[in-house]
Amino acid sequence: MKRNQIKQVAFPKIKDVGKRDWGKEELLALIPKKISLKKIFIKKGRKGGLQYHHKKNECGFLISGRLKITYDNGKGKLKSKILTKNSSFHFPPKAVHQEEALSDCIIIEASTPHFNDRVRVEKKYGLSQTKGLPSTKKREVKLL
Repeated sequence: MKRNQIKQVAFPKIKDVGKRDWGKEELLALIPKKISLKKIFIKKGRKGGLQYHHKKNECGFLISGRLKITYDNGKGKLKSKILTKNSSFHFPPKAVHQEEALSDCIIIEASTPHFNDRVRVEKKYGLSQTKGLPSTKKREVKLL
């Protein structure tokens, strides 16, 4: 193998993604324009907004805890599923979803690196919007 074909191995530093009232989000690794890997901690009784993503494609693995996933069943109705340790999930773009910790939860999440991609949809389902990050327009979504 030629020397210029050898790539460097990387050991990224963990970065705090920012204040979250539901817990903590840490960026473990970022491969620009390809994938991000995060560790997410959600405190018992807390939840994120009911939302979907324009472009973001995400999946996760529940390391510990009990996690309630609320999602649109494809017919405009909200359904829920309880995940336990060693369960996984996938939210493709446009899939309405919400995560709620029934106990303290640790999740490893892999996704496309669209960090500002969310559309809050509580009102569409007759729910009051909780605190949290606001919706973004599709043209505002950035791929890091």
